[in-house]
Amino acid sequence: MRYDFLIDTYATERLKVLGVWSEFHDADLQVRPRADDPRGRSVLEHMVHQCVSEDTWFRTMLGVDVGAPPLPKEETRIEFIRRYADDSGRRLDVLRGMTEPWWDELVRFFDVTRSRAWVMTRRIAHTSHHRGQQMAMLRMLGRDLHSTYGPTADTGGLMQDHAPTIYAYSGLDALLEGESRGGAKSPLPRATGRSVTERPA
Repeated sequence: MRYDFLIDTYATERLKVLGVWSEFHDADLQVRPRADDPRGRSVLEHMVHQCVSEDTWFRTMLGVDVGAPPLPKEETRIEFIRRYADDSGRRLDVLRGMTEPWWDELVRFFDVTRSRAWVMTRRIAHTSHHRGQQMAMLRMLGRDLHSTYGPTADTGGLMQDHAPTIYAYSGLDALLEGESRGGAKSPLPRATGRSVTERPA
């Protein structure tokens, strides 16, 4: 199908969200970019936004309702991971059953009309935007970062330097199991202390 790439992208993007959430510690949930500035979402507020926003977009714009509350009963890091993993997995199952005419159909997107394929593309970009903010917060907290799309400063640097891609976990089941017992992420190489830049030395 012409839109399989959107389904495949959503399947991997949900894992990237969960991978970034797994990098935080329980004590980080109330941390903001600046403690005295409520405009910057806390880690917890980012998790709430991802769950509620995605649920709202899917139900009201894409017509996909998984019949579950978007937020966990207990607002802990591991329960947010479990809630989002379950709900996004159900959405993925629904998307896999849709045909091209469903993707082409025009739906309401705020105050304009767009195809479901267009809305899904924008949803994926919206999720990536917020995940990037969370990754910046991890850096501010002094945390290491596993791969999201490719190499990072913590996996060895740049792609052109042949740095490896190292995901925190091999897949969703490993992530849920590992985080349920306190974390079992893939080891990262020793930090080099060099800045990662595309400028010649």
